[in-house]
Amino acid sequence: MKRFLTLALALIALFSVVYAQKNNLGGRRQMVGIAFYNLENLFDTIPNNPENRDLEYTPGGQKQWDTRKYNNKLRNLAYAISQFTTPGTPMGPAIIGVSEIENRSVLDDLVAQPELKPWNLQVVHHDSPDARGVDVGLLYNPRMFKFERVTNHRLTTIPFRTRDQMCVVGTIGGERIAVIVNHWPSRLGGQEQSSPNREAAAALSRQIADSLWRVDPGIGVIIMGDLNDDPMDKSCAKVLGAKRDADGVGSHGFYNPFWRKLDAGIGTLAYKSQWNLFDQIIISGSLANGPDDRWHFYRADVLNKDFLKDTEGNRQGYPRRTFAAGSYLNGYSDHFPTEILLIRYIKPTSK
Repeated sequence: MKRFLTLALALIALFSVVYAQKNNLGGRRQMVGIAFYNLENLFDTIPNNPENRDLEYTPGGQKQWDTRKYNNKLRNLAYAISQFTTPGTPMGPAIIGVSEIENRSVLDDLVAQPELKPWNLQVVHHDSPDARGVDVGLLYNPRMFKFERVTNHRLTTIPFRTRDQMCVVGTIGGERIAVIVNHWPSRLGGQEQSSPNREAAAALSRQIADSLWRVDPGIGVIIMGDLNDDPMDKSCAKVLGAKRDADGVGSHGFYNPFWRKLDAGIGTLAYKSQWNLFDQIIISGSLANGPDDRWHFYRADVLNKDFLKDTEGNRQGYPRRTFAAGSYLNGYSDHFPTEILLIRYIKPTSK
């Protein structure tokens, strides 16, 4: 028995050495978070839209959206984002894509909240022509992400105005990354009938990625957002070509780590007792299957923390939203946030 235990311990030690050598674990591990959060109608209280698209979210509007409710919303969202931390990312994500925001000022107000102010988050925003008056945006921590440029891309192949797609390019630890932030057209009129609109949006995201690779073939590309489709739907799986498994995905292909999450019954929003996972972060094959000494995929999470969940009635366990059935709930959002973690190993320098 003693000889058997000695042999087993020796094999474990040998395996550990081989594993460490294969994964460069002799070096220093770095980790970075990339997150997305649908902020669910983050409007200010001022009626400043020339087409009166924001009247619902004003003191005299249907929601009676006043300063108290707006400040509650900011505090709630700031606290939620402040919890996007892990032992490897104590200062939160490097990048947070957001959707359903009215304008830049609401993001400026959000990052100025006490819970987020120490992070010194910077704002990237662009006014879209969306019929509802909401945009996408991006927050980044300048200590981790070095901003280079932003371009905005309009979807003109559908018969109504929708959110522009925002492409932000920069570097994390010296490696170039492009993040395409999306909020694809809704399922209004039915999933099947409205699918061509999201397929057109997916085609635009793919075109943006291909244009990035023509200029810089080595850049890592991340497509994130509220896609209003699940990972296995045509827009994501066919048009964008995002695969369920990373194996075999080429550097200019896409891997969707949230497909298996939905397979396991984990979603980001619920409707009529059915979970969907619309809030996705899809990564290029170069990030899914990168070498150990470059940023590569480590983990994907739906951040369905208990404090973000409703605790009562038939919405128990669902995201605790700001309003439900016309009643003010003082919640967070009707979507859970999502995040991926990337890692790389820095080899020790020889003396």
